Amino acid sequence: MAIDAIGAVADSSSAVTQNAGIGQEDFLRILLAQLRFQDPLKPVDNQQFVAQLAQFSALELSRQQSERIEQLAGIQATDQAVNLLGRTVEIGNADGGSTVGNVTAVSFSSGEPRLTVVSNGTTFVDLRLANVVLIR
Repeated sequence: MAIDAIGAVADSSSAVTQNAGIGQEDFLRILLAQLRFQDPLKPVDNQQFVAQLAQFSALELSRQQSERIEQLAGIQATDQAVNLLGRTVEIGNADGGSTVGNVTAVSFSSGEPRLTVVSNGTTFVDLRLANVVLIR
């Protein structure tokens, strides 16, 4: 029975590794398994548990900050795209050349702003901000 419980925890942690992150519930499950299966003659030091909790708290804070930075970057990209409306831009082409045109619309695909540029009667749609080489 103990082997099954340890195996279940090991399987859970490998599944978490595949998801590239560990959540609070996963951490608490591991912590409880540690407590449940520790040697009663050699209990784990309280300082180790406190250190583990502190590390987990720091990792959780770092994850939250990363999410907020991604949100801020998305807002900044949206702001930049909207500010390009009506402006003349130079768009880099895949062949190394460029095209000059006016930004006529901004749309969003998967939360990322995409530009519509009209150049000499030709409409280029779904352009990323990274395609903008120069703003005139």
